[in-house]
Amino acid sequence: MAIYELDGQAPELPADGNYYIADNATVIGRVKLAREVTIWFGAVIRGDNDWIEIGEASNIQDNATCHVDPGFPLRVGRNVTVGHNVILHGCTVEDDALIGMGSIVMNGAHIRRGSVVGAGAIITEGKDFPEYSLIIGAPARVVRTLEPDQVERMGIAAKAYVAKGPRYTKGLKKIG
Repeated sequence: MAIYELDGQAPELPADGNYYIADNATVIGRVKLAREVTIWFGAVIRGDNDWIEIGEASNIQDNATCHVDPGFPLRVGRNVTVGHNVILHGCTVEDDALIGMGSIVMNGAHIRRGSVVGAGAIITEGKDFPEYSLIIGAPARVVRTLEPDQVERMGIAAKAYVAKGPRYTKGLKKIG
């Protein structure tokens, strides 16, 4: 894993070591990770222009990018799944949300609790979506409110990534 201090600002990691960062993921600057966070292969978490906070039991999957502009910090709540190749830029993603593969969420956007952003969606600057929304398209729009069982399944997906952290910490061996 590549963890960097920038201009005297170092990432804050859980003191108990209960997190996972893949060996080729990069975490830079003003970043705070909570317990049970997992950061997967090729992901970049770059807190150079403002701060980034990732909440407990959230996962940032392969090749995702988390970045900020001045005045646009990035907050990811608890139990959030950020899919492969997602770009989160200076936005807020509340607890229990899922951001689908390849989505882009831009500065000032706000994804409320329990929402799902469909794969490939583009959330433009400053958009604010209600809780438990299914959000799709480019530009993104709400198509319906999610049912409780759908929200529950998202929590199961987030927990699966929490379980993978210790598995990869103990069992992953480079062989070439």
